Amino acid sequence: MDFFLQLLFTGVGIGAVYALVALGFVLIFRATNVVNFAQGEFSMVAAYLMVVFAVDLGLPYWVAFLISIAGMALLGAAFNLLVYYPLRNRGFLPVLISTIGASIFLGNTTLALYGPQPQVLAGWLDTPGFQLGPIYLDSQYLVIVTVTLALVLFQYWLFEHTLLGKKLQATSQDKEMAALLGVPVALMIMFTFVYSAVLGGIAGILVAPVLFVSIQMGSAIALKAFAATIIGGFGDVAGAIIGGFAIGIVETLGAAYISVPFKDAFAFVVLIAFLALRPQGIFGERVAEKA
Repeated sequence: MDFFLQLLFTGVGIGAVYALVALGFVLIFRATNVVNFAQGEFSMVAAYLMVVFAVDLGLPYWVAFLISIAGMALLGAAFNLLVYYPLRNRGFLPVLISTIGASIFLGNTTLALYGPQPQVLAGWLDTPGFQLGPIYLDSQYLVIVTVTLALVLFQYWLFEHTLLGKKLQATSQDKEMAALLGVPVALMIMFTFVYSAVLGGIAGILVAPVLFVSIQMGSAIALKAFAATIIGGFGDVAGAIIGGFAIGIVETLGAAYISVPFKDAFAFVVLIAFLALRPQGIFGERVAEKA
């Protein structure tokens, strides 16, 4: 039982990262009806920005974090203007292909600028962790879970108790009607891309001390976060969060009790099971269409 609880804590920590990236997927999908396949690269770019500012330039950690997040906000705005906006009226497929192209561009640009060698980023806290009874609480996992929960609470407050949140929800539900009611739809979509880039960036910065900072880290996180959005119910915010935590716990327990080499496969085994048995996801609703 002690070993199980230790694994559960680790799974929750990793799942929190997937939940943040999955939340970015859902927000952009709800605002634009397009899946942003560059969401994982946002995490990778932010992690490399932290390496540049905190390690290469030696800036204080919190200063490097703020600069990196500001850089991700600018990247999100540029992504909206250059990748989504010119193709917004061309249908689903051109925008989807555009996000894939942007993902490849970000990965190869980072590779050209920084090289293929993985980088190491220090954790947020000086102490390695705390012993709580039989469970060792790694400090970085504690930071990951704490920040994720804080962002989830902020997300709830933003959408339910602010005028900006109401405008964002109106835009996601019906852009034409929102525009008729005076909501600046283009500005709301811009904010959604910026916010999603920041969420992905925070996820990358949080997980960077646990994993090596590498070109491949973004795609690995994005694939599992995408699986989490489907499991939770694509387009559902609560489903993305719960799906992310579930994927993290499943892959951690699977690696410990079944097979470490197949760790990355367990998330997709669960995904296939959901697609076969409940394709609408945990919180999704079945939609009937006439033939």
